[in-house]
Amino acid sequence: MKIWVDADACPGVIKETLFRAADRAKVEVTLVANHSMRIPPSRFIKMVIVSSGFDVADDEIVKRLDAGDLVITADIPLASEVIDKGGVALNPRGELYTDQNIKAILNMRDFMDTMRSSGVQTGGPAALGQSDRQAFANQLDRFITKHHKPD
Repeated sequence: MKIWVDADACPGVIKETLFRAADRAKVEVTLVANHSMRIPPSRFIKMVIVSSGFDVADDEIVKRLDAGDLVITADIPLASEVIDKGGVALNPRGELYTDQNIKAILNMRDFMDTMRSSGVQTGGPAALGQSDRQAFANQLDRFITKHHKPD
C-alpha cells in the first residue's frame, strides 16, 4: 500500500501530517506535482514532478496507482478515477470518497459547476480549520492501521 498526494493543491499542514505519518508508519508517500517542492529527507517520502498541463498530475497518479493505494486529493473527478481503479481517495478535510458516495459527490460538483457557469455566486469552501485537520489525521490513521503492513 502506498499513499499518493495530488500535491499542487494540497495544503501545507496536510502535507506535514502525511510526512509525520510516513516516517511513523513506514509507509511510502509520493507527492505528484508540476513543480518542485521541499520535502523532508526520508526514505519514505518521494516527489514526482510532471510537466505542466491540465490533469497531467492526476493522470500520472492514476497511471501509477495500484488497487488498495490511498490518494489524497480534493479533486472529485480524480477521486472517481481512483475508486474506479480500486484505490481509495481521501480529501484534505477528512472525507473519505467511496464507491457508495462518489457518484453523488460528483453529481453535486457538476451541478455547482453548472450554477457557477450560469453566473450564480456560490462562494468557495471555508478555510481549512483545526477540525478539518483533525478529521484528516484521524481518517489517515484509521486507513494506515487497517491497510498497511510494514515490512
